[in-house]
Amino acid sequence: MMELEEKAEELLETLWLGTEERNEESLPLENIAEAEKEPLSQLLKAGYIALSDDRVRLTERGRTIARNVVRRHRLAERLLVDVLGTGGMLTHEKACRFEHLLDRGLDESICALLGHPKICPHGKPIPPGKCCQLKRTPARKLVSSLSQLAQGQMGKVAYVYASESGKLQKLMAMGILPGAPITLIQSFPSYVFKVGETQFAVDKEIADSIYVRLVEPEDAGEIIEKELPEPGRKLRWRFGWWPRRK
Repeated sequence: MMELEEKAEELLETLWLGTEERNEESLPLENIAEAEKEPLSQLLKAGYIALSDDRVRLTERGRTIARNVVRRHRLAERLLVDVLGTGGMLTHEKACRFEHLLDRGLDESICALLGHPKICPHGKPIPPGKCCQLKRTPARKLVSSLSQLAQGQMGKVAYVYASESGKLQKLMAMGILPGAPITLIQSFPSYVFKVGETQFAVDKEIADSIYVRLVEPEDAGEIIEKELPEPGRKLRWRFGWWPRRK
């Protein structure tokens, strides 16, 4: 496979976003800035793109490469936000530089450590890799779905993946927000967990959608201290709004 310059990879990413995610077959050539002509030539030479009627499209071979570029970029964003604690408007720019370090298989190792995330911090889908299909699990994960936690294991909410906006809004109303301390109390017959001073019971589908940034055992004391109620106050307990599976 031809080694691409960073600008050429960024151009592939632009073409992927404009075609695969916006359902366009090609992009106008005039959308490619003057500064992009050199990487454009590199992609043409590699057979990753094709020109026709002043429009640019990804070839089948180029679509695979572009998909991998997008995957690495969004995994880099996930790593920066969930593990390194960076965020804000600079996340995208940092990920643009960081994604080039996730080549040659390192992206699969990062993906496994992060629990095979499905979306980036901006809610965009992360194209799955072979590791996601095989469900490879490292010796120690950094991020895991709530359903995969051991009883009593705790961490902080990394992000929530909900295909329906209504579910996402209700999860947020429950206080399940990025950074919130969370502890799994039991996993059978339903998943019972605690966020703040409230306990919830949900089914596996919902537990699968909550991703938790795990903490080292020595850091657990800090989370416990934050979750302890004030003297004289009791913990509240209630069922989630989802029906249990039979």
